[in-house]
Amino acid sequence: MADNTDIKLRRAQIYSVFVRNHTKKGTLKALEDDLQRIKELGTDYIWLLPIYPIGKKDRKGKLGSPYSIKDYRSIDPKTGSWDDFVHFSKKVHDMGMKLMIDIVYNHTSRDSVLLKEHPGWFLRDSMGNLMNKNPDWTDVAELDYSHKDLWKYQIETLKKYADLVDGFRCDVAPQVPIEFWKEARKEVAKVNPKTVWLAESTGKDYIKILGAKGYHVSSDAELYSAFDMTYDYDIDPIWRGYVKGNVTLKKYIDALNTQDVIYPSNYIKMRALENHDQPRAHSMFINENDVYNWTAFSEFQKGSTLVYAGQEFGMKHTPSLFDTDKLDWDSPKMNLSSLILTMHELSQYQIQVEGDYKITPIENDVVEVTYRLGDLIRIGIFSLKGMSAEVPVALPSYSYTNMINNSLVNVQNGIVTLDYDPIIIQGKTNA
Repeated sequence: MADNTDIKLRRAQIYSVFVRNHTKKGTLKALEDDLQRIKELGTDYIWLLPIYPIGKKDRKGKLGSPYSIKDYRSIDPKTGSWDDFVHFSKKVHDMGMKLMIDIVYNHTSRDSVLLKEHPGWFLRDSMGNLMNKNPDWTDVAELDYSHKDLWKYQIETLKKYADLVDGFRCDVAPQVPIEFWKEARKEVAKVNPKTVWLAESTGKDYIKILGAKGYHVSSDAELYSAFDMTYDYDIDPIWRGYVKGNVTLKKYIDALNTQDVIYPSNYIKMRALENHDQPRAHSMFINENDVYNWTAFSEFQKGSTLVYAGQEFGMKHTPSLFDTDKLDWDSPKMNLSSLILTMHELSQYQIQVEGDYKITPIENDVVEVTYRLGDLIRIGIFSLKGMSAEVPVALPSYSYTNMINNSLVNVQNGIVTLDYDPIIIQGKTNA
């Protein structure tokens, strides 16, 4: 973990937007009209997927992936102009939110400015042909960070944006040398010392695959020396295995609890049920009550929160990165906006920032999450597969207020009966 990472970032809610698909016009100007609604979800940071010009050579789909970037230092004219970006940044800040942009430094498009001007900065095989560590990425050319002039160019680009944004979400961060990220963080801090760094980290299987090919891929533990937040991908296969019924609840919860002891004390995981690369939560959890419980459980875990645009309305379709695929705002499947706001408001309390944290598996696929701070205890209870349970809690018998919906929750002899709806209660512990 970066030594100066502030654990208050565990309060942060990040809202992810793919500008091209978010509105009918697909521009930064059009997105401004939705900022008030986004803010009312409790959003702290708006993260824009890449807004740079997209390469044409070997592109996938008709429009190409925003992660196949032609020029790091300009804005895709279909998205807007540089002035539009400056105006958007000011609008976000004037509304009391912060702006995070995507940084894609592992690779460029195959017709990029860098490839044209500095062909020696790219990874090549023994015959001098472009090569990638990941053979599936046929629309990009991978950069070679053994060239220190590349470091200088990339850091200068970051400093160009640091005057306008508050954070960087760094794509495929583990494949870029960790020493580069450390240097970049130090240099960017000269422009904006409060810049937040989010790494798209990866899981052990991917690390092992590339390691077997002789490549280094940074682990989460290494990334925390330069980044403030990492993805939850270290346990992603276990989570998905549990959802599919191939992994026990105990194994899944053990993985979550292990995170709390293998990373530095000020670690921050960005908790997410979905993102632009993964299936929508509502496509995995067809039952709306399950979506509701999983949303509450995810946002009650220690760490920051990601909301992928459309998630708040239970959208089931993950938009394409390669073609026009507009979000369908006119026919929401359900509305989770109030829940997302409530969970964000709860995350602002100190007990969820620095309290002692533990997750316990209960019978019938129910989980109990506890935060303790002094003699105060906050308990969340969530049904992950639509079943009820009797849950032991370390609170005296009393009628407590469910902090999610203000209903009454009775504790009798240290037991709470959970039907289906999630419960969060708080009181003075009796243990």
